[in-house]
Amino acid sequence: MRLFKLLCFALLPLTIGGCQTLFKPETAQNLPTSQQRWEHRPQGCSGSECPLVNIDLQLLKDLPQLNARIERELLALTVELPGDPLPSSLQAYEQAFLANAQPGWTSYLQAKVVEQHDRLVVIELSSYRFTGGDHGIPGRAYLNYDRQLDKVLSLQDMLLPGEEASFWETAKLAHQAWLVANGHGDDSAFQQSWPFERTDNIGLLFGTVMLKYDIDRIAPYSTGHPELKIPYPRLNGILKPQYFPGRG
Repeated sequence: MRLFKLLCFALLPLTIGGCQTLFKPETAQNLPTSQQRWEHRPQGCSGSECPLVNIDLQLLKDLPQLNARIERELLALTVELPGDPLPSSLQAYEQAFLANAQPGWTSYLQAKVVEQHDRLVVIELSSYRFTGGDHGIPGRAYLNYDRQLDKVLSLQDMLLPGEEASFWETAKLAHQAWLVANGHGDDSAFQQSWPFERTDNIGLLFGTVMLKYDIDRIAPYSTGHPELKIPYPRLNGILKPQYFPGRG
């Protein structure tokens, strides 16, 4: 019975997908964006081993406070140790990185609007930092911007009062479905080594609520960024009605 429930959970997005194609998000015009891109190396350095910083920003026009939040959250992805100070700006981060970089070091930062639907703008932040060793360190984060409230939503903003525990119980069920789909449903050793954890990286996408994890959180580095998907019907009575697709 438990396996049947998990299978239903995993298949539910497929069954509702056809229904979702019958309606579209509200036809409010998408917010305009602008693009900023640059890549710098230390002055006078040439060759394939030159350190570099690559920045790729998709920003929202005429929303300086949101763009400042995007920059702060991107800079947070560059912090290596808890308690380390946040760089004052992307330019300051770039200068400090290149000033101390060894040959082969690289840093990539990207902000991308992945969806605009209903009242929401969903922004994904990505980073990749290589400073030696066997591999680099990637990072991810989501920002869910409510156009009507003019604010970036916290989890508490998304949920009905008192429903945070129910949300995480539903996320645990999504995790169990993910384990089954990835061949770990009966692997007790894997589940003990990589237990379920909460994450701040939650995206209110049009097709699903996405929980994206940092590497080495609920699965080994080789897995990449695990993604747990919660179908919206599973969040009835948990998620605020205005954040269901087609209702905002």
